[in-house]
Amino acid sequence: MLFNLITLLRVRQWLKNLMLFFAPFLGGTLLTSVSVSQLFPPFCAFCLVSSFTYICNDILDKKNDLHHPDKCTRVIASGKISISMALVFAAVLLIISLLIAWNISYTFLVIIMAYVTLSFAYSAKLKDIILLDIFCISTGFLLRLQAGGEAFSVPISEWLFTSVFLLSVFLSAGKRLAEKLHLGEDAHYHRKALTAYPMKFLEWTMYMTGSSVLVTYALYAISRHSLLLLWSVPLCCFGLLRYLFRIRSGKSGDPTESLVRDMPLMVIGVMWISLVGWGIYGR
Repeated sequence: MLFNLITLLRVRQWLKNLMLFFAPFLGGTLLTSVSVSQLFPPFCAFCLVSSFTYICNDILDKKNDLHHPDKCTRVIASGKISISMALVFAAVLLIISLLIAWNISYTFLVIIMAYVTLSFAYSAKLKDIILLDIFCISTGFLLRLQAGGEAFSVPISEWLFTSVFLLSVFLSAGKRLAEKLHLGEDAHYHRKALTAYPMKFLEWTMYMTGSSVLVTYALYAISRHSLLLLWSVPLCCFGLLRYLFRIRSGKSGDPTESLVRDMPLMVIGVMWISLVGWGIYGR
């Protein structure tokens, strides 16, 4: 039972919540004006509330998951945990998350509630509507970004907001394209929006947003007048192309799974963090 409850949390997906640290990391304050004790509560709050939304999504998606070759093994879809038990567990996670958020700031609490509302609307209806499904996922990343700015008192710059938005659309379109390719003719059983997207639409969406991300990030690197940050642009380009290559090769488009299981992407990620960190904090 304990193992199944831990599985419900989808701990691997907590990597998405590292987005909270983007603003202070790139703003040069993460290692200077923020203590370790300040880092944990915001991250914990978003991890717990994201797990809450995953559980709600698994409950609402139970019938559709049974038609998915991989998701049919999830603990709710397979019947290893009852819906009533899952609801109680989800409620506990939500309460703890809201209490932590309240202790951080009122604005942080509002952002958490906005994330919950968006996630529930997505799971209940919006995931079946073309474009809205992609933009809902992208908005979730933007809310994480704003939450990090609020928690650590760092303003979100125009370039960061734009880059994160475009990158999240790129990743969301890639995830949908991978699902469409993987499920084939059975895609309509799992997600209605998959069959509604015209041929090549998702692929061209990735091309457009990926190119825009690269241009936006390159302009940021140039504006910082740092040779180290400029060298991070090729890393960014490699990462975008590697993710696109994974999708067209028939592999999973889940951003977290891609980062964890794809060694080149993981290496590039570590190199990017090291290079940008050195460029910002090594001066």
